[in-house]
Amino acid sequence: MTEDAYTTSELLAVMSSRVLEDGQTIFAGVGIPLLAATLAQAMHAPGLTILFEGGVLGPFIVPGELPPSTNEQRCTRRANMVLSNTDVLLLLQRGYVDIGFMGGAQVDQYGNLNSSFIGDADDPKIRLPGTGGGNDIASLTKVIVAMVHEKRRLVENVDFVTSTGFWHGGTSRADDGLITGGPSQVVTDLAVMGFDADSKRMKVEALHDGVTSEEVRDKTGFDLLFADNLKITEPPKEEEIAFLRNLDPDRVYIG
Repeated sequence: MTEDAYTTSELLAVMSSRVLEDGQTIFAGVGIPLLAATLAQAMHAPGLTILFEGGVLGPFIVPGELPPSTNEQRCTRRANMVLSNTDVLLLLQRGYVDIGFMGGAQVDQYGNLNSSFIGDADDPKIRLPGTGGGNDIASLTKVIVAMVHEKRRLVENVDFVTSTGFWHGGTSRADDGLITGGPSQVVTDLAVMGFDADSKRMKVEALHDGVTSEEVRDKTGFDLLFADNLKITEPPKEEEIAFLRNLDPDRVYIG
């Protein structure tokens, strides 16, 4: 498909879905995370289980009836189990969740996320929703971040650490007691990035078709690492885009 045949949100959903694996349990919110997880179930991971922060394990997502929040009744349709919020977080603590989908206004070179405020803490320019369960997710499981690639979003240092990534890099996350989890991939409309095994700095692993390394550098607020065997992702397939548009016919999330 050509680039103008799909939206940025569709691209993010497709690329995020491809990093998910069969048999995983995915902590997902509404929007791109839910679209990506449902697409993965349909295309290559039929044994993938979706977990909502509101307490729903294994929901059945009906095309055209996407829930507006993880606490909405449509989330519970044909679910395997409905738990309390406390029990959901206990699943995280016990290591039963493989991947947590996260978002934020800012992410830095070590995968720390900010969803609290932009600017100075005493006089912020913008107030954001805050953590919710985000810090629990980021602290206890591997994390995938999906966002538009902009210099104002990928910053050298976030204005506030709402959800901890690899902290200051190196072993600092584990040194401060977070011995499991951490950022796994950052998926943007330009590239798919992981993290260097030693320094824990963000590293570009694959560019989307037609994107150059210079374009990624220009739209990033810090010096990125690039993998030696840099790959090019396969563009979204017609069947992937068709599935997403059937799932979200009103284009609430896919734009």
